[in-house]
Amino acid sequence: MEAPLYPDFPLAPSTPPGGQPAFWVGPRHLAGDDGRLCDTVADTLAGLGWTSLTIVRGRQEPDEAPEDRQVLRSTVLHISPDTLRWAQWSLADEPFHLGDLPIAWQISARAETSTPLAQWSAYFTLDVPGEAVADFLVALDARDQPAVPLAGPELVLDAVAAHGWIRDIDQPHAAATDPTFTSHISLGEVPPLIQDVDPRALTTEADEAGPAGWQAWAEPALGAPCLWAASFGSSVPHDLAAAFAASLSSTAPVLRRVLPEATRERLLRAPD
Repeated sequence: MEAPLYPDFPLAPSTPPGGQPAFWVGPRHLAGDDGRLCDTVADTLAGLGWTSLTIVRGRQEPDEAPEDRQVLRSTVLHISPDTLRWAQWSLADEPFHLGDLPIAWQISARAETSTPLAQWSAYFTLDVPGEAVADFLVALDARDQPAVPLAGPELVLDAVAAHGWIRDIDQPHAAATDPTFTSHISLGEVPPLIQDVDPRALTTEADEAGPAGWQAWAEPALGAPCLWAASFGSSVPHDLAAAFAASLSSTAPVLRRVLPEATRERLLRAPD
């Protein structure tokens, strides 16, 4: 079903010459990434003054033209001015999967420049709304010490509850869902391969509960594939997870030209 966000707008979308129609849509958590998650985040980081590096690995035969080079792997890495935080576009670099979806962005931070090891990492698949990842990065960039916790987990649930999300009746202090029960955020066991300084991430046995971190995902229908997923290592400061959660659950509409197939019928639309 479709309904206009603003009744004064006509139903016909505005279509720029040679372009796709643009819509203001909501809710944000079902709006996808508009096919621009890489550019949206990269533009945010450029605005924050982060340095971007592109590493291309490949094979080139003698006398072979550059355009014929066989590229095997490539990495786009963005590094903050103080080098304590970085973001990697990993989709082109054989990423691992989260909720059966390939990881698109991996964002990490360390406590000091003397160690190359990340204190924590957060992971985002395609179709996570770019606005939420960007707001997470803005909050990260604003921190003097990106690895020091400043608040408790209640901050994350307060952020989504302020936008109408419902706390889980069985886990009111650890989980919440949107009013349509499509998108979820939960403080629970971190999936395998999530990098974190917490030693339990590596030493937990198969029959033991591992360290808890925030996990978020959208499941358009019960048992259906996830639209997107995000995972935060157990050492990610709760205030940073709250910045993501607040943006994700925001009721402000977002501009989209590409709507996810799985959720387009659930989106309220108004033309730009």
